[in-house]
Amino acid sequence: MRKLLYALAATALLFTSWAQAQPELRSDHPERYTVVKGDTLWDISARFLNNPWYWPEIWHVNPQVANPHLIYPGDRLALVYIDGKPRITKVSTSDVVKLSPQIRSEAIDTPIPAIPLDAISSFLTDTRIVSPAEINGAPYVLEGEDGRIITGAGAGDRVYARGQKPADRVGVFRRSKEFVDPETGEFLGLEARSIAKGNITAENGDVLTMTLTRSSEEVRIGDRLLVNEDRRLTTNFVPSSPDEEIEGRMISVDGGVNQIGQYNVVAINRGEREGLMPGNVLAVMKSGNLVRDPVTGETIELPSERAGLLMVFQSYEKMSYGLILQATRPLAVGDRVKNP
Repeated sequence: MRKLLYALAATALLFTSWAQAQPELRSDHPERYTVVKGDTLWDISARFLNNPWYWPEIWHVNPQVANPHLIYPGDRLALVYIDGKPRITKVSTSDVVKLSPQIRSEAIDTPIPAIPLDAISSFLTDTRIVSPAEINGAPYVLEGEDGRIITGAGAGDRVYARGQKPADRVGVFRRSKEFVDPETGEFLGLEARSIAKGNITAENGDVLTMTLTRSSEEVRIGDRLLVNEDRRLTTNFVPSSPDEEIEGRMISVDGGVNQIGQYNVVAINRGEREGLMPGNVLAVMKSGNLVRDPVTGETIELPSERAGLLMVFQSYEKMSYGLILQATRPLAVGDRVKNP
């Protein structure tokens, strides 16, 4: 009898967990919504759902609509029910009942991104994680044009480097942060920050002449030349909960600020090997305060509380970059991250 009760309790707990994991519509959700310029997928998800990362579970592709997987400004979204379950889908203009005259709008060619791209563009297109061997073995800058040790790095300027040519199109990178797991001491990766881009226009033995095409700051002696990956902005990932159980920490914040808030870029000590992918959403947990027990005199740590959400936008083998999307209180390096 006791075993039966345990089994029933376990089944009830499993059912409760399953029910809690289902997407819940907001009480004030719209029945229809017209996408506008400046929207992000996260914004739209949050209009309909209490938990925006469940968007993939309610998005319903309408095969009769062009580019059904992408959402553009001007698209009309409708909340429908299929087999009794809520679904959001794109509808054509003819499917919408016009109650009053309105301006006809055409969708522009660029789909809305998952999150604000201006906050992460430099990480998606330039900044990268490399190994120390990769950057130490890359050609290094000797000097700038006319013997300058630092060049203003305007388009058309030349710099001279020494080493084996990596490719015709290269980027100038500067060694930046070294990431180490604060819990295990494992080396996670080295951040190479993009400084400039250009072309190798001449070779004289192992001395390379590089003509710059664009730059974000001055090129210095010792900066390294790496292959220009010419990566494109990734905008087609969608909010989702990780498939695996994730427990990690925020280990760095871009800009070195003390308090982390909305739209700050952070690095976390979990990556592809733990199952993290772009689009995965993680909860940020703030450690509880340390208090003194007035009876025993012991120091007690209060329970951690969820204080924010971040979305992973770039993942590497051992670490990832994420963007803080929500912060209900100031966050800090060292705060834990976990499944939402």
